[in-house]
Amino acid sequence: MRKLRLKAPASLVADYFRLFVNRRAYTLQSDKPQAESGRHYYFRPSDKKSGQGLSLSADTLRRHIEGEITIALYAINPTTQRCKWVAIDADYKDALTDLIKLGYYLKQDGVESALEKSNRGGHLWILMAEPLPARDCRIYVYDLALRLDVPVKGSGLREGIEVFPKHDELKPGEYGNAIRGPLGIHRGAAKRFWFYGADYDLEKQMRYLNLIAKVNGSQLARLIAGKPIPPQLALPDPKPKDDYRPRTGDPAFRILDHLSTKLRRVGRNYVTQCPSCAQDGHDRSGDNLSVSIADPRKYICWAGCTKDMIRSALGCPRASGNAELKGCDG
Repeated sequence: MRKLRLKAPASLVADYFRLFVNRRAYTLQSDKPQAESGRHYYFRPSDKKSGQGLSLSADTLRRHIEGEITIALYAINPTTQRCKWVAIDADYKDALTDLIKLGYYLKQDGVESALEKSNRGGHLWILMAEPLPARDCRIYVYDLALRLDVPVKGSGLREGIEVFPKHDELKPGEYGNAIRGPLGIHRGAAKRFWFYGADYDLEKQMRYLNLIAKVNGSQLARLIAGKPIPPQLALPDPKPKDDYRPRTGDPAFRILDHLSTKLRRVGRNYVTQCPSCAQDGHDRSGDNLSVSIADPRKYICWAGCTKDMIRSALGCPRASGNAELKGCDG
C-alpha cells in the first residue's frame, strides 16, 4: 500500500470533511483478509480501554485520503435525519451504463453528479449545499430510477443499484449503512478509485468536487413535489417472530437454536451466513458469521453487524438495548 500513498494538504482534508462527513462515526476496512473468504471486512473501531466507538478526526481522514487506511462513511446524522450526500452504488453487469444514464438524467433535472470508479462498478455521488432530509433524497433518487427502468436492489431483485442512505430516518444509537469514503484505497483491490471528471491527482479531484453545483433545499423540494417513496422500495423493519421463547430455565440466548443456514466448521468456530447481512442482500458467500463451537453464546459478524442486529434479523430481539443498523459497501 505504501506506493499508493499521496500527500494530502490540510486544506484538502478540510474540504473533504466539509463535503462528505455528516457524522463522526465511521467504519474501518481490515488490512488483512478474512481467512475463509479472502474478503477485507469493515468494522467499527473502538477505544481499547473504554470500548467506545472512535470519533472521526481530521487525522483519521488524512490517513484515509493518503492511503494509509480505508474508512467508510455514514450518510445520515440521526440528530437531524439529514444527509450531505447521496451515493448510488452499482456493481452488476451493466452497472456503469445505468450510472451514466442516471447521471445524464440527473443533469436534465438540473442536478450535477460525480461518477467514481469502484472495485466492481461505480459510485455516483450527489452532493448537497446543506444537509437535506434523508427521506426526501431517497424519494427523488428512487423515483428517477423507476422512471428510467434502472433496477433497484432490494425491490425483489437480486441485482441493481443501492442507494445510500438506505433509510428514511434512524433512531438514537443506530448507524445505518456505510459506504467506502471517496478517493480511498480498497484494501482488497490494492487500488485507489478516482472520479472520472478530473485528472488522477488528489488536489485536482478535490477542486472538481468543490466546483460541482450542490443541491439545495428548495431545488429538492421542487423535484419531489407530490412524489411519495414507492412502497415496494421502502426498507421494511425486521419483524420479530411471535412464537419466540427462550429455553425454559435457561434464559441464555444460543444462536445455534435459531440458525437455519448451513454451518461449516473452521477451526474452533462454525461459519455461516449472517442473518442481518442477508436481510440487505449481502453475504452471498455465506461466511460473515462466526460462532464459537465451545460456547454458542459467543458469535460475531465480520462485516460489522452487532449482536442486536443479528438477533433482530432472527426475530429474537433483546428485551432492551439499542440495535444498530449495519452495512458497508466496498
